[in-house]
Amino acid sequence: MGDAGFTTYLVDDDPAVLRSITRLLKAGGYKTKSFSSPQKFLSSHDPSVPGCAIIDLVMSELDGLRLQEALARSGSQRPIIFLTGRGDVPTSVRAMKAGAVDFLTKPVKRDALFSAVVHAAELDAASRQKRQESKSIDERLATLTHREREVLEHVIAGRLNKQIAASLGTVEKTIKVHRGRMMAKLGMRSVAELVRLADRAGIAPARSDP
Repeated sequence: MGDAGFTTYLVDDDPAVLRSITRLLKAGGYKTKSFSSPQKFLSSHDPSVPGCAIIDLVMSELDGLRLQEALARSGSQRPIIFLTGRGDVPTSVRAMKAGAVDFLTKPVKRDALFSAVVHAAELDAASRQKRQESKSIDERLATLTHREREVLEHVIAGRLNKQIAASLGTVEKTIKVHRGRMMAKLGMRSVAELVRLADRAGIAPARSDP
């Protein structure tokens, strides 16, 4: 059964397809929003809502690949499942390379649809968790003073307090204070944790003194 907080967005200019897939998804417990117009979907789309988009590849107003591109340009990382009645292999390859989760041929089989949506939900949850963790890291890093940030870069380079003090032109006792505050602000208990956090945040270790 679907997650109550997860929404499936259907975009297809064929009313019959919208009805049939909506019935399938609702029977599976999924919250569903249907759009017969890609432009209406784009204008009302809220990327903050967990979910996936199930998009018809061939629509007269805006084809699926162009809709996929429009979503990407808007900063949305919503997982996309494409529908097609043609089974166009080259187009499916383009769609998958552009980040599509799956590619289903109409008429869509129930098991294939649910399998694709479950996969999309897993990807969406993982992506949101990763973005939330990155946001949390950025917020904690923003609380560091300039000197604490410098100490961080030296610590992840594997340098001792006395070496850091010599590089920064201060005394070891002062470095210990900055280091303790930096670790507390970031919620780190070990250098290994700090190294992992810095790697995820893209922070490079301080270069060795010449």
